[in-house]
Amino acid sequence: MATVSEWVAGARPRTLPNSIVPVAVGTGVAIGAGGAVWWKAVLALVVSLALQVGVNYANDYSDGVRGTDTAERVGPMRLTATGTAPARRVLIAAWASFAAAAVPGLVLVATSSWWLLLIGAAAIVAAWYYTGGRTPYGYRGLGEVSVFVFFGLVAVVGTVFVQLGSVPWQAWAAAVPIGLLSCSVLVINNLRDIGTDSRTDKITLAVRLGEARTRLLYQGCIAAAYLVALATVAVTPWTALVLLSLPLAVRPLGRVRGGQTGGDLVLGLGETGKLQMAFGVLFTVGLSLGALG
Repeated sequence: MATVSEWVAGARPRTLPNSIVPVAVGTGVAIGAGGAVWWKAVLALVVSLALQVGVNYANDYSDGVRGTDTAERVGPMRLTATGTAPARRVLIAAWASFAAAAVPGLVLVATSSWWLLLIGAAAIVAAWYYTGGRTPYGYRGLGEVSVFVFFGLVAVVGTVFVQLGSVPWQAWAAAVPIGLLSCSVLVINNLRDIGTDSRTDKITLAVRLGEARTRLLYQGCIAAAYLVALATVAVTPWTALVLLSLPLAVRPLGRVRGGQTGGDLVLGLGETGKLQMAFGVLFTVGLSLGALG
């Protein structure tokens, strides 16, 4: 029987910045536009967090029953593969998380627009088929595309829309660097797992590119995130605050550039999450102050 702490570890809390940062940044855009609706921001955050936990449990279940995950695999707790929790209970946890996302999501649909229902349904389908189903797209090198779309464009722009009822250009401009940073989290995670993934026919983008090019991709995601964010300075000077997060990029970039592997990249994953949070907080503040010029 898995303990509470093991279930928490299985939810992979280091990945939660992927769900927190987009909502924060989208709310920053709404504040800058003078139209923030706090209760909708909170509901959007609940939706995002529940979806992230749901996809993490779903991945644990699907990878575990396929045999892709093994007890020897480096990284976070794997409930199914290690036998810590029965596969069926992990599956139930995944769908319970999706249901927890759907409830506040339906409130946002009812108070915003019906077409958000389609977006929410697409997000749940994408979460499940990342590693679930007969032909999971995460096993075909498309994981980063999905992360960029759903934890970048959809999460940021959707958060802005439910609060403002419209989508100003700042929402799209803010969504791109956030999506790139979310991708960097997946890239360093898959960089760590190239060896085991390639042996189990899990053909991630990292496996397709190979180690050297995956390391370049990670660096490119982070560099591009800063460049796109700084491009908004001409209109919203306060977004230059993101530069204060640069010191947090030194260690994970050093690990990736230096060829580190295994447990060292696990540390790099956590450091990337901290960078993502710091960048997100500073970007949120900068966008919130946008109305001041």
